[in-house]
Amino acid sequence: MSCEELKTHWPEFLTGELSPKAKSALEAHLADCPGCAAELHRVTEMWTKLGVLAAEQPSPAVRDRFYTMLEAYKQGLDATEAAPAAARTRRLIDLRTWFSWKRPAFRFAAAAALVLAGVAGGTLLGPGGPFGSKLARLEREVDDMRQTTALSLLQQPSSSERILGVSYSEQVSAPGAPTLEALLRALDSDPSVNVRLAAVDALYLFAKDPRVKDGLVASLGRQSNPVIQVALIDLLIEIRERKAVEALKILVGDDKIHPDVRKKAEAGLKSLTS
Repeated sequence: MSCEELKTHWPEFLTGELSPKAKSALEAHLADCPGCAAELHRVTEMWTKLGVLAAEQPSPAVRDRFYTMLEAYKQGLDATEAAPAAARTRRLIDLRTWFSWKRPAFRFAAAAALVLAGVAGGTLLGPGGPFGSKLARLEREVDDMRQTTALSLLQQPSSSERILGVSYSEQVSAPGAPTLEALLRALDSDPSVNVRLAAVDALYLFAKDPRVKDGLVASLGRQSNPVIQVALIDLLIEIRERKAVEALKILVGDDKIHPDVRKKAEAGLKSLTS
């Protein structure tokens, strides 16, 4: 069972509907794949947290309005069934005409309904709504779990697991100092070029943080791999980091630097100083 096939069975696994054969195959895969095991653990924790959220009950007023509308609908249905066939057909034609998009009143009513639905959704799910605080708390907890998982995976001996750790960090909306430091450390010293390239991509998402900007500039002076150097120069140009000018000048003046890196550094200097 591949990783992608495994993930298609997660809903049945979480709801207890997975067949014994499929469950055995899933457990065998998890035993040999720490990445999938860590991700399933995170999903299971989030599923559990969702399950303990208190169910919101409608107010008595909402319940009364619903049954009043239901009774009115039933009465209208009974009246329609008792009417002659011709009258029923005529009524249906009238309704189609009334609910036509050609009628300005209907277009206005539909637009108003959409606006009200949006306002109601914002009220319920917004910071001041009944679900807003729970949703915000759940999002923070998911962020914390992702950061914990990322930090753990970034310490693993397998480069594929460390790349997975970088991927988890990219899903964090507001990473803390330990996560940012771990990504910068991976960029500086990870033995795998692929992990360092993944770290460059992840740090681009958090490049507004001054700590990340300073770390990127400092890392450029420590890199010796041309692929990483070019990727870092591209990132520093993209975020318009003028502190990188001195590091770029050093690269341009280095006789031993790779020609592609020197060309990229020269372009970076021109872009950042113009």
